[in-house]
Amino acid sequence: MANVAVIGAQWGDEGKGKIVDWLSSRADVVVRFQGGHNAGHTLVIEGVEYKLSLLPSGIVRPGKMSVIGNGVVIDPAHLLKEIELLRSQGASITPETFLVSESAALILPVHQAVDAAREALRGEQKIGTTGRGIGPAYEDKVARRAVRLADLASASALADKLDALVAHHNVWLKAADQPLADAKAMGAELMAMRDQLLAFSGQSWRYLADARAANKRILFEGAQGVMLDIDHGTYPFVTSSNTVAGQAATGAGIGPTDIGFVLGITKAYTTRVGSGPFPTEDFGADGTRMGERGREFGTVTGRKRRCGWFDAVMVRQAGHVAGISGMALTKLDVLDGFDILKICIGYQVDGSDEILDYFPSDMGAQAACKPVYEEMPGWQDSTYGARSWADLPANAVKYIRRVEELTKMPVTLLSTSPERDDTILVKDPFEG
Repeated sequence: MANVAVIGAQWGDEGKGKIVDWLSSRADVVVRFQGGHNAGHTLVIEGVEYKLSLLPSGIVRPGKMSVIGNGVVIDPAHLLKEIELLRSQGASITPETFLVSESAALILPVHQAVDAAREALRGEQKIGTTGRGIGPAYEDKVARRAVRLADLASASALADKLDALVAHHNVWLKAADQPLADAKAMGAELMAMRDQLLAFSGQSWRYLADARAANKRILFEGAQGVMLDIDHGTYPFVTSSNTVAGQAATGAGIGPTDIGFVLGITKAYTTRVGSGPFPTEDFGADGTRMGERGREFGTVTGRKRRCGWFDAVMVRQAGHVAGISGMALTKLDVLDGFDILKICIGYQVDGSDEILDYFPSDMGAQAACKPVYEEMPGWQDSTYGARSWADLPANAVKYIRRVEELTKMPVTLLSTSPERDDTILVKDPFEG
């Protein structure tokens, strides 16, 4: 029996919500291991819609343990707000069903102020952050000045850490002609939430060690996608954490050998939110059609997503750097009715005859990449709601097989609608 890490194989928004929910029903423990409340997904369970951006997907399922690992940065006010919202929808969230690593760094109001001010100053060179303070919080963590959940236990120690943190950020805020941060106000706000937060505080590494010893099934739930990874993505247009499967070990407090199967959620076309290179983006009628049919708007921000054709080069590269064992291919039905489908099989840069079979690291080269397409005939019959290969049009099966061949990764799961039962299972990830 294998533990499973779920990550996005593109730029996020691949449809992880349904797949993670589908898997969480089979898991005993669900763990968030990186990111913050800047990415989210929607779950629909027995007709009830849950919108999650920080809490693990298992939180809405009775009998499951949910864990937020040390690799996540946490906005404490948002965490409590999300808990109360889900409780109002009937979810039972208690210290017996939910644990937050005491080592997790906190996102504070000063981080959000710095994030928003930086984006405004960048003008047309914006990164495209959500403005929720994720990046500045990770910066403070790396610089060893972060406030962590465990720090709330001592009011005096917390006050000292906040004074140092604010002194650092106010130098920049003053230079940028922005309102200064107030350490005492932040401290008072944190102390007002302290008892509620510390009720969930614990050692994620220790809980997971016990879970492994008890042979429980653990699902590691990632946010965003590989191409937004701080090291392996389209830098600098990336998130502020590692999104690859290796981060599941670091961000949860386990060894890499305890992650068995890595499932890469992969959309049958490509989307991206915010700024940055996107070689296969389609600015015409086809891209518009994908966006409308796929309802491509962000769960957290509501921002419209950029849409384009499937990029096999990018997904193959994501598979290599993240160690993806198999794909969960989603939103195949969005491609229903297209006469011709395109798949990117390489890039040309600045008119060169050389065709690259990888996505370059250089920012200028990334922006200059032009896709080299292979075309395939589409299908007119609907794939929506298909639950077996026999239900799929022949050309849809050919498209899937070509995607597997080009990315060098097998399709493990195929999702054909937002409904959790509209799923074709090829191999159970928990069975390795």
